[in-house]
Amino acid sequence: MKYRRLRNEELQELEKEFVNFLAANQVTADDWEKIKGEDNDKADRLIEIFSDMVFDKVLEDVEYLEHKTPHDLKAFRFGEEQAEMNGLKIEGESSVDLTQQQSPEQMQEQLKLTGAKLKLYTAEKKYAESRKMEIFHLMEGGALISRDGALFKSLESLKA
Repeated sequence: MKYRRLRNEELQELEKEFVNFLAANQVTADDWEKIKGEDNDKADRLIEIFSDMVFDKVLEDVEYLEHKTPHDLKAFRFGEEQAEMNGLKIEGESSVDLTQQQSPEQMQEQLKLTGAKLKLYTAEKKYAESRKMEIFHLMEGGALISRDGALFKSLESLKA
């Protein structure tokens, strides 16, 4: 496998697409039931092939990812040759939690009370593996897809 096998709940969400995949491979509903009951290896292989196809399609379309922890957030943009990252980190003790929805004013007030500081940082990285594999590893580590890249763009504007 290139990526990983889809979990049962992920497969259930993609049931229609999986049925279409089986049909495209000339596997009828009756055939599938028979394969599941009599040839677990073949059933596993079909699920693995489908899983790789799903991940390939999803990863192809990803341009932005976000990864948030209570005191650090990172936003990534994936180009053809390299990834760019903009991050914001809380330095010092603070009750600000970057995973929660807070207004900038609320965060600023909490930071003032504790004396903590915000640090903006950036990095660029050429892909060590394929673009898709780099994105996959970040997503497996907790990064989420951002459709519009708003966080990346906001942090980018702060650099200027």
